[in-house]
Amino acid sequence: MSTNSIDSLLHESRRFPPSAEFAANAVAKPELYDAAKADRTNFWAEQARELLHWHKPFTQTLDWSNPPFAKWFADGELNVAYNCLDRHVLAGNGERVAIHWEGEPGDSRSVTYAELTAEVKRAANALAALGIGQGDRVAIYLPVIPEAIVAMLAVARLGAVHSVVFGGFSAESLRSRIDDANAKLVITADGGWRKGKVFPLKPAVDAALSGAATSVTNVLVVKRGENDVEWTEGRDLWWHDALAAADAEHEAQGFEAENPLYILYTSGTTGKPKGILHTSGGYLAQVAFTHKNVFDLHPATDVYWCTADVGWVTGHSYVVYGPLANGATQVMYEGTPDTPHPGRWWELIEKYKVSIFYTAPTAIRSFMKLGREIPDKFDLSSLRVLGSVGEPINPEAWIWYRDAIGGGTAPIVDTWWQTETGAIMISALPGVTSLKPGSAQTPLPGIKIDILGEDGTRVDPPQGGLLVVSEPWPAMLRGIWGDPERFKETYWSRFSTEGDYKYFAGDGAHVDQDGDIVLLGRVDDVMNVSGHRLSTQEIESALVSHPIVAEAAVVGAADETTGQAVVAFVILRSDQEKAQTAEEASTILRAHVAEQIGAIARPRQVFVVSELPKTRSGKIMRRLLQDVAEGREIGDTTTLADSSVMQIISDKLK
Repeated sequence: MSTNSIDSLLHESRRFPPSAEFAANAVAKPELYDAAKADRTNFWAEQARELLHWHKPFTQTLDWSNPPFAKWFADGELNVAYNCLDRHVLAGNGERVAIHWEGEPGDSRSVTYAELTAEVKRAANALAALGIGQGDRVAIYLPVIPEAIVAMLAVARLGAVHSVVFGGFSAESLRSRIDDANAKLVITADGGWRKGKVFPLKPAVDAALSGAATSVTNVLVVKRGENDVEWTEGRDLWWHDALAAADAEHEAQGFEAENPLYILYTSGTTGKPKGILHTSGGYLAQVAFTHKNVFDLHPATDVYWCTADVGWVTGHSYVVYGPLANGATQVMYEGTPDTPHPGRWWELIEKYKVSIFYTAPTAIRSFMKLGREIPDKFDLSSLRVLGSVGEPINPEAWIWYRDAIGGGTAPIVDTWWQTETGAIMISALPGVTSLKPGSAQTPLPGIKIDILGEDGTRVDPPQGGLLVVSEPWPAMLRGIWGDPERFKETYWSRFSTEGDYKYFAGDGAHVDQDGDIVLLGRVDDVMNVSGHRLSTQEIESALVSHPIVAEAAVVGAADETTGQAVVAFVILRSDQEKAQTAEEASTILRAHVAEQIGAIARPRQVFVVSELPKTRSGKIMRRLLQDVAEGREIGDTTTLADSSVMQIISDKLK
């Protein structure tokens, strides 16, 4: 990206310092930066001791003797679920509400810390009765219901490893994740509510487990949708029956800090999803620290709401582990923001007096389109901190969010992080930082970020470059499940040298004249659609798997609402060219991708073309297709084997 286009992103020059009152009462203080700068590893040790309960205290903070494989607090022992539950009850906060849950049809329930602890204890006993113990993998495929949190914490309580799969993914995507993790158990639901109707989940599990033998021995089914389900005797069990039969008491055992906590699959440029592995102690310490300081959390008085699905990392870190480790009260909502009416989110903020709200720029831009008159109908005066996650937020959306939702006063924390980083890495601290629209701004205390050129040298403002993390951090991924070589190659090969390991995030960034970091999005073949990372190769593989397709190329095209949208260019097999109109082929293939990967990957457009632009070595020039998809003048075509191809494609699409 040229510096000219960077400047055009930053047309908003106003700065928003914290008010004196906010700064005086803020959780985060400027001294955090000083402490982290003075001794980074000791800073994280202090956070881990202060924020967590250790069954066995650690004596070693960081073991970086075998980079890029880090160990944090390795000789310490803790129980993640105990940290999120029991200790709050023992401290006298059992009656505090942990979750205000709202179903899409309007049913609701509030669950206290004492009630949540009791349910997780029963669930842990139920899972243990099914043979689940330390190190076993459990796949979770659920809607946004309290049972999703209960299931995750019950798995964690046993020292087992959960692999949560987003409920919008297809049976095929679910199967690949179950197989890769070698999961013993699947926890799912009959269905969940979305856009006014029940979408079934159990049939996808049945399809994923049909055919060739799998590692799965049991399926636990939560009754939510009241829809009919097929039943496999001996394998399938109702969740409520299993919990009713389980003992009510369960003592949480301490596990090593490096005990695996979860695997979460994310798109990779090679097509096959990567199982990102996170462990327990370092991860929990950093999500607790960031949740408390970035959102200025006062647990006794705040009501917090992160709108993410638990199937994504934001749901793991900032719906489950961060808020519950900090004893927060939070809102969970099952459905979509426009069901049953476009003001549903604002209605819930008014109902529960939400004070901290964390969502994605995609959602903010879609609300902007609908206009201020919708949020203006609701009392949003309880809001005092707003957050943004998933992709860079443009200054216009930032200002609208602050004015229309935050009453013109609420600070906005624009957070950058990834599935791989586990926790927020770059963000303003609301009581400390003078806020700048469109900029994630500054690495958090204890995080070392650099912006490098292609040659690995640091770039000076205002040049753009590639974002790297230069020092290990507590919540960092510990590997790709079952594939240590891919872990090293994917994240550590670009800029690392012997004795100097740098994590390459795959994102472009630039440092502005104030020294603030502005994120520029992905630089590889991974798209960011509504904050969800999708691999171009994975979608191309799905397209080519259809019998009418000979070849396919996919690009991410700028989209006003979702940030990026999937646009596909396909060549039909010769025997299909006359059998299908372009419109028919597009309809078939859009549905096919949704079935293979999930609705989130459904292309916005599928263009049928006779050729694709390729270099002499056969590489598809996707940037030229992106020019077409975004309606730009086509860039340099001199490296193409046949430069007339782009003209033909362009003329056809016009």
